[in-house]
Amino acid sequence: MTALIPEQAVPANPGSRLPVTRRVLDGVLRSRLTAALTTPHGVDRYLERFHPMWAAHDVRARIVSVHRENPSSDAAPVATLTLQPTTSWRGHRAGQHVLVGVELPGSARRLTRAFSISSPASAPGEQITLTIRAHAEGQVSSYLVSEARPGMILHLSQAQGEFTLAESPATPTANHLLFLTGGSGITPAMSMVRTLLRDGYDGHAGRRVTFLHYARSPEDQIFAEELAAIAAADNGVDVHLRHGDQTFNELELRRLVPDFRNTDTWLCGPAGLVELVTEAYTDRDGVLAPRLRMEFFKPLVARAARGDQDVTGEVAFARSGLSAPADGTSLLEQAEALGLGPEHGCRMGICFSCTRTKAAGTTRNLLTGEESSLPDEEIRICVTAAAGDCQIDL
Repeated sequence: MTALIPEQAVPANPGSRLPVTRRVLDGVLRSRLTAALTTPHGVDRYLERFHPMWAAHDVRARIVSVHRENPSSDAAPVATLTLQPTTSWRGHRAGQHVLVGVELPGSARRLTRAFSISSPASAPGEQITLTIRAHAEGQVSSYLVSEARPGMILHLSQAQGEFTLAESPATPTANHLLFLTGGSGITPAMSMVRTLLRDGYDGHAGRRVTFLHYARSPEDQIFAEELAAIAAADNGVDVHLRHGDQTFNELELRRLVPDFRNTDTWLCGPAGLVELVTEAYTDRDGVLAPRLRMEFFKPLVARAARGDQDVTGEVAFARSGLSAPADGTSLLEQAEALGLGPEHGCRMGICFSCTRTKAAGTTRNLLTGEESSLPDEEIRICVTAAAGDCQIDL
């Protein structure tokens, strides 16, 4: 799907917003001559020594404010960080995510994790927000939620991902949009809804938005006050919040959106929700509705076994000289079990920081079940498992 950026969100010539002297300076800092003069460290390593928010290529962000969403709740804590990126930030499309790098106290290396952007689509250099839920096993999320303070500097990637809003009031192509989310999966959908409302969507042209969200409890509900205000406004957005035992079922969806399989749908949430929704969107011939877009939190398949047949074969990590029998777990997990420490981010297959080259052999994508025996293929080792003998450049 080709995503359309709302015309109001990103100017045709982003650089035109900068003063002439700044544009000239940026051109010099990003020139080949400057790159040659600052080899091997690069110009950004020198700029960072003068000021952490000076950058020609890298993206960093200063935390402007921290809003803790549920400080008095027993639910997992959630915080919204407002970030001011460096001028190297190119903006984002609603629904995209960003890789956040932090140096934790006592850690000798930078840890990187992926978080969805919760604010509306941004132009280059504009502020963005990240709404992060702390997870017990998540070092980065727990640190940011509990320790983030205004003035702290974070390392960012440029915005990534194709789970994006392809609709704006300037480009009306559909009469109904549907957002199906669970837990923290609400954040990219909120970015999309906020973008629509900011850019003039009001539902008065016969178009409609349905927002169906599932949370463990009312205390776990993110953006509760804002969603209540959206639901009460005359804006064409129907909000339906389900808590606790109110799990997804096709009958309710059919009542809310009778023609849901032919409705542009964005689905984001935990594996259980994704499985139920994809079943509902699959017809009798096993064909998944093409208008369903999905973002995963974790692989839906735990092993690469087909039916009752166990995986056999050997996984060879060529550069390290190590190998292990294929066991059906992800190649990242197998590498870590051997003591290797490959770079990785989200462990969900969306950030691409764990991409490695498969030199030979057969692998299986844990998200789609698709197998491939192509040589010299780029694969994401966090969501790929061996389906036989294979050799990885690691």
